[in-house]
Amino acid sequence: MIPRKLMQEMVSSYESLTVGVLGSHSALDICQGAKAEGIRNLVVCQKGREHTYEKYYRARKRFGKEIGVIDEIMLLDRFFEVASPQSVEELKRKSVIFIPHRSFSVYVGYDAIEDEFVVPIFGNRALLRAEERDAENNQLELLDKAHVRTPRRFKSPEQIDTVAIVKAPEAKRTYERAFFLASSNKEYMERASQMMKDGIISNEGLLSATIEEFVLGAQFNFNFFVSPLTGELELLGTDTRRQTNLDGLLRLPASHQSEALKHFTLKNIEVGHIACTIRESLLEKVFEAGEKFVETVEHEYPPGIIGPFALQGAITPEESGEEVVIFDVSFRVPGSPGTRFTPYTEYLHGTSLSVGRRIAMELKQARQEKRLADVVT
Repeated sequence: MIPRKLMQEMVSSYESLTVGVLGSHSALDICQGAKAEGIRNLVVCQKGREHTYEKYYRARKRFGKEIGVIDEIMLLDRFFEVASPQSVEELKRKSVIFIPHRSFSVYVGYDAIEDEFVVPIFGNRALLRAEERDAENNQLELLDKAHVRTPRRFKSPEQIDTVAIVKAPEAKRTYERAFFLASSNKEYMERASQMMKDGIISNEGLLSATIEEFVLGAQFNFNFFVSPLTGELELLGTDTRRQTNLDGLLRLPASHQSEALKHFTLKNIEVGHIACTIRESLLEKVFEAGEKFVETVEHEYPPGIIGPFALQGAITPEESGEEVVIFDVSFRVPGSPGTRFTPYTEYLHGTSLSVGRRIAMELKQARQEKRLADVVT
């Protein structure tokens, strides 16, 4: 692991500041936030995937004013080359603090991020790997240690005694997960066999799959922000997901859904988000889950969470009242530009903020207070 002290010394020597991000996932949101706070931005693009940033949203003059949000791009043959010595030196020369998101973890890889990417990262780089459910001291273990309620987990398909959701790595895109439902060991075997036959999952992937009780509730992503400068936990916003081809299936009448599944394999690939709100009386339970989780992570992964993270879960009906159940964690920018269209940052800051802008505000304040070392690893 790259020593944090080295990154702190490096960022303390910066005479200027540039926000850097990989050209995927949440780059536009991050760059727009930096632009709004007067911080220069740079997007690392892969050849063949650069047009969104270089052509359509590049900053330029039009009608007497500046439009667009991307200041500069670094074009590479492959994303993982961002960790090469040449790329690292250029990023350091441009005084870059890099903002991690899911594509950064996927395309660059944890080993390279932890040992080769000698560039200050806004956030805790050691936590990125903890998203993987087969990693040591991973997100599920952290949720358990924090006493945050999670779905009941089954160690083997023989234990399934209710509707369960099976989450296994895809055969071709191992960084994405395939899902299927089963309510018994027999149904598990039937569906797993069919998905392996269709090439969706592999036997190796199935062996590492997570089997969880299917949580029947209203699903939410709770997008939080931890400020090292204030020590406070903020709720930036709430949203829910749009997934293919699940969304299409749910639009069919119930009488047609079973027939459709004879011809299509159900997929839960995330393709978008929908901003939504949660009933105000439930906010205290949401913050309680967030606070307990932040406290646990600080103990397990010092210095803890820095900046944005998300708890993905559902609100379930219980006899004692609705409860928050969490089944997934994002230890970086969650990837929902619609977060700004929920009211929670306006309640706190007086204006609606995107995740990208909240990051830029933290960096700007840290620089003014000469505390950039506190927000990087």
